Amino acid sequence: MDPTTSGRFRVHDRRQRPDIDDDARSGDDAEEFVLVELADEPVDPTDPDAADRYDPLYATAEGYEGDLADAVDALRPGFVVDATLAWTDGSARLQEVDVVRETRFRFADEVEGMFEAAVETWRQIRAEGEPVGSITTRSNDGDPNGALYLFADAPGSDTFDEVRTGRLPIEPLVARVNDSRDDDGPREVFVLRPAAHEFVAVYVVFDRDGVLAQTVRDTYDLGAGLAAGLDASYPDGDDGDSSLLDDSGGSEDSDDDDFDALDRL
Repeated sequence: MDPTTSGRFRVHDRRQRPDIDDDARSGDDAEEFVLVELADEPVDPTDPDAADRYDPLYATAEGYEGDLADAVDALRPGFVVDATLAWTDGSARLQEVDVVRETRFRFADEVEGMFEAAVETWRQIRAEGEPVGSITTRSNDGDPNGALYLFADAPGSDTFDEVRTGRLPIEPLVARVNDSRDDDGPREVFVLRPAAHEFVAVYVVFDRDGVLAQTVRDTYDLGAGLAAGLDASYPDGDDGDSSLLDDSGGSEDSDDDDFDALDRL
């Protein structure tokens, strides 16, 4: 009997399996999920072992049958799932999966026309000699609508790839937003690397179905946006989420917002 692992996971990405060490399975266009297990309790980001807590693991995304095949095919990057993984010869396959929350992750490299809030904030961060920084963006009414994090992408590094593959954890950023909000809607997380600037933006938009998220999707061609209508179902399966859980499955009851509001879109 194959050993199993059960828990709550973030579907961080779905990608073609990389060609590593002449693996006989490589090069066959097989796809795998990048999964990050979510902790039962909050992880202190100042803990020296905090980053290790979010080490990614990988599970095949293909070859399932019946209802399980339908459930697996419906998974999208960003979804939080309760799942059981079965391990065979070091490889993991999903044995059971149940979607808890439909937050979305969207990745775009070499984007043109990076929005001014990110560019101006990056200039401030670099002027202060810092490699990372964050702000809160606000709507025209002054209401917080997103948390924007910026990371240096220096020559010789590939911050975008590290984020996409889960080697640079962004789960603490999403958890921080959830802890600061008093709503329980799914988020939309955009990971953007601009063509003209040496940084990577991780933009956690508070309302996945709101105007801001739809505008960003429109701007960078990342899915259905304002043109599709505010109530439209997304063509890639992003239907609305009625979950009353936060991204880790717990209720959100914090009224605090500890981000610095330095700019707005």
